[in-house]
Amino acid sequence: MKFLQKLGKALMLPVACLPICGILMGIGYALCPETMQGGDITGVVQQIGFFLVKAGGALIDHMAILFAIGVGVGMADDNDGTAGVAALASWLMITNLLSTGTVSVIKTLEEGTTNFIAFSKIENPFIGILAGIIGALCYNKFKSAKLPDWLSFFSGKRCVAIIAGLVSIIASAILLFVWPVLFGALVALGKGIEGLGAVGAGIYAFFNRLLIPFGLHHALNNVFWFDTIGLGDLSHFWAGETSADVSWSLGMYMSGFFPCMMFGIPGAALAMVHTAKSNKKKAAIGLVSSAAIAAFVCGVTEPFEFGFMFLAPVLYLVYALLYGIFTVVTVLLGFRAGFSFSAGLTDLVFSASLPAAAKTWLIIPLGIAAFVVFYVVFRFAIVKFDLKTPGREDDDDNEAEKSAVLSNDDFTEVAKIILEGVGGKENVKSIDNCITRLRLEINDYTKVDEKKIKSAGVAGVIRPSKTAVQVIVGMKVQFVADEFKKLCK
Repeated sequence: MKFLQKLGKALMLPVACLPICGILMGIGYALCPETMQGGDITGVVQQIGFFLVKAGGALIDHMAILFAIGVGVGMADDNDGTAGVAALASWLMITNLLSTGTVSVIKTLEEGTTNFIAFSKIENPFIGILAGIIGALCYNKFKSAKLPDWLSFFSGKRCVAIIAGLVSIIASAILLFVWPVLFGALVALGKGIEGLGAVGAGIYAFFNRLLIPFGLHHALNNVFWFDTIGLGDLSHFWAGETSADVSWSLGMYMSGFFPCMMFGIPGAALAMVHTAKSNKKKAAIGLVSSAAIAAFVCGVTEPFEFGFMFLAPVLYLVYALLYGIFTVVTVLLGFRAGFSFSAGLTDLVFSASLPAAAKTWLIIPLGIAAFVVFYVVFRFAIVKFDLKTPGREDDDDNEAEKSAVLSNDDFTEVAKIILEGVGGKENVKSIDNCITRLRLEINDYTKVDEKKIKSAGVAGVIRPSKTAVQVIVGMKVQFVADEFKKLCK
């Protein structure tokens, strides 16, 4: 659980880049419907819309790379950029080795088959997160590695990306066999629930959300949205057909996402804001409000989902269940709408005029119900189980520590005294800091002199374990940490 929470915190950096992209794309689609529906793009307004869509898509479409670098840096002991480089190296290695072009040399890949589709979807968030973890773990383990003299140039941080690359080759070899099996199993699941009507649509929606962290939702999407097994809910809907032209109720595998994305996510976001710690409420508002807007306008949900799925995985399971329930209700009530991008307001407006669209006015009562249910369920779960959603993360910093004042503003001198008090740079394994504390991992606890450290004018010293020392500095800790790192180089 601690690993997942650390991963969740590391994802906050790349996730923070995404909400503005969703808003840009929503405005862009509104100004230039042709970007979504096809057709000539003419006039200044449409060109501006097209430009905004592409600007937003620049990051949304490459979200997995952001995750790789963000997780690499965020999970590194001292948030060193070297781990980000190693993570990027890992990402490039894995995605290249498992691309359809490379895999087809090793094994037969026939275009259109499940195996081909599986490897064509290898550039996904799961692989990005995996690459980030590889980069961070390799950095933490080998950042101080000493190699023989003839390889000394590659000692320390310079060897991290090399080792990450080697680990990525092994990971790719494993995924070469595991990835298509997982993908194929989900395609088989899709075929199995095809004939279950509204309940089948709900099961699909549940697994669609549940599998997003791993990028495996593409397997189910190909079954229900496109013509993998003869369905193609999305393609037939936008082709102007109706339920009379197909063997199922056209639009049933898309409609249930609209109330959840447009109204459910804002309701859940409001619950997160209301349950955030008072000193973190503004930060929570900044993250989840923009994510809620992105979801409502154009159905971009990743900024919201990746903001809590690893911090509170049980809550994410509940979130996926709510999608399944609302999809069943939506299908049974006869609401039908489709999307070519995602289930936001933009697609709802554009699809309302298509022949298969039906009872689109139901989005109002369905939306109100989704907002209330998501809000109540999220608020109850967060408070009842003390879930670590944005604004509720654990930290060791209290208000007293934030008001702590250094008796000496010569940060270099303060850092020198602390370094001497912990036994010199040879005794320091890693350096990090939070809002108020300098966090150090040490080799030998017997060399630590607390009186010496306190003589630097710090507010206090905490020793949570034999290998850890935390120095309470106050809100100026970043300046002390920067000088401390310079002294340890």
